Amino acid sequence: MNRAILRLAIPNIISNITVPLMGIASTAIAGHWGTNSAATIGALAIGASIFNFIYWNCSFVRMGTSGFTAQAYGAQDYKECTNMLVRALLVAGVLGLLLVAFQYPLGEVALRIMNGDEMTRDYFYARIWAVPAGILLFGFNGWFTGMQNAVIPMATAIIVNLIHIACSFAFAFGLDLGIVGIAYASVLAQYTGVVLSLLLLYIRYKHLLTVIDWKRVLDLEPLKNFFRVNRDIMLRTLCNVIVYTFLTAASTRMGDANILAVNTLLIQLFTLFSYMTDGFAYAAEALTGRFIGARDSHHLRICINRSILWSGLIAIGFVALYVVGWRDLLALFVDSESGNAQEILDLAGRYIGWIVLIPIFCAIPFALDGIMIGATESRVMRDSMALSTVGFFLLFFAAYPLIGNNALWAAFTLYMILRGLFQYLLTKRLRTLYEKASE
Repeated sequence: MNRAILRLAIPNIISNITVPLMGIASTAIAGHWGTNSAATIGALAIGASIFNFIYWNCSFVRMGTSGFTAQAYGAQDYKECTNMLVRALLVAGVLGLLLVAFQYPLGEVALRIMNGDEMTRDYFYARIWAVPAGILLFGFNGWFTGMQNAVIPMATAIIVNLIHIACSFAFAFGLDLGIVGIAYASVLAQYTGVVLSLLLLYIRYKHLLTVIDWKRVLDLEPLKNFFRVNRDIMLRTLCNVIVYTFLTAASTRMGDANILAVNTLLIQLFTLFSYMTDGFAYAAEALTGRFIGARDSHHLRICINRSILWSGLIAIGFVALYVVGWRDLLALFVDSESGNAQEILDLAGRYIGWIVLIPIFCAIPFALDGIMIGATESRVMRDSMALSTVGFFLLFFAAYPLIGNNALWAAFTLYMILRGLFQYLLTKRLRTLYEKASE
């Protein structure tokens, strides 16, 4: 079981780690472009938060596709595997086109809510054209994960993010476009990823893919299940995005550009950990779906236990890394010649304790997220996230007048703890999952 988990987790970790590295590179480019590091980093942070909101709310395409595909794969129903791929790409394509079509009202509302400036506005309207390709990649990656293949998403992610980083540097500095150049780099990289995914799909799976059965693809019963799960996951993800977006929005309204810059940098450190441990969550969702599809409750139980264990080990490693090297990691993001660089690092030291502790509280919730996706227990995910989000806002608004920015991080920590606790309780201490694999 450990080999099966690592076979899926390691490629996912490699592909996931390229995403925060891309964010790190973008933040570093923004911090070294222009004369005001804090202002440029803040503008990029607001723009990136808007697109995180968009992408995370569309990530149900990946998660819903992964669970159903994994269960069809476990049952060796390759016709349904093909049907799931077509459904995912159809939903992704329509969703992407709608977002581009309504970009102006969407952008203006988002910029007003996030208090974005003109630099952020230019970034948004340049990057919005990458969205259809990004959502299509969700469909492809969810399907590949369900088919127990983590290598193709890894190869695609590496190439996409290398193109993004190289073009960001060239466009920002070579063409002097600043963060707008970073946005154009995203457009080019995302569409390259779609082309590559299609090519690898044909090379690897042409012998398994069946003729598209449009009657089955559009059959109301599987479509109903697909949209039911995706609806719950979308609502769950919306809660998650609201919390993450609020971290940036609340930071912008604290009246101190350095607080916004510091919180942005600390979120980058947390994101580095989350993408690492998500590698094991992706492995858990693929294997959980496979064992439920195969009606193998024995190996499902072992899979769940080992997945949680591996997630905990990753958390311990990151705690050690942050304790020893947090200042060096943060220094990568800030131009040492900037007038406020030392001030930003000193201010970060007042809040770094939260980032050191959070991995411990996130280990189980992140593992359970993957397990619930594979089991298509979307209602549990939705309800646990909604309750945790309520807890987040209650603590923040109660504590903010007393402890300021610390309230933001305390509420975020509570939010993570509640996520794992509610998922555990709502599945009757996971018994619901084992019963599902025994039916």
